[in-house]
Amino acid sequence: MPKAAIVMGSKSDFPVVKKAIEIFKEFGINTEVRVLSAHRTPFEACQFALDAEKNGIDVIIGCAGKAAHLAGVLAANCVLPIIGLPIKSSTMDGLDSLLSTVQMPSGVPVATVAINGAENAALLAIQIMALKYPYLKDKLRAHKDNMRQKILSDDKALREELFKE
Repeated sequence: MPKAAIVMGSKSDFPVVKKAIEIFKEFGINTEVRVLSAHRTPFEACQFALDAEKNGIDVIIGCAGKAAHLAGVLAANCVLPIIGLPIKSSTMDGLDSLLSTVQMPSGVPVATVAINGAENAALLAIQIMALKYPYLKDKLRAHKDNMRQKILSDDKALREELFKE
């Protein structure tokens, strides 16, 4: 069974992270959620990454704000795909988090999504896991079709409202 981990640098990140958890539930992805800080619990964050593969985790989303080094610390300590989710903080509207997450040194890749982009982080994780679990591709296709149908429905409703006769 596919398994993802979401690691937050602070419990205050949870309101953003919640959307990723909902997406994983929708797709039937087993999810481990932790609060571990690159700066306040560095040993525990490193140990989590070192143990992730043997604990059955396929992909990790590292979520952090401000000096957002968590995804990089996780990537430095394992070979699993790491997705960085920069969290908007009171400083620089999250630009600091984005730059801290995306500017990784050569040899330590972190895929990075938009500031507060939890939904895309989860969907990217599922796309990665679909390489190992092909049945997820059908679920992803259905998800995209549902989005398409919603937009077409919204378009039709708006046109009907605007051009009532």
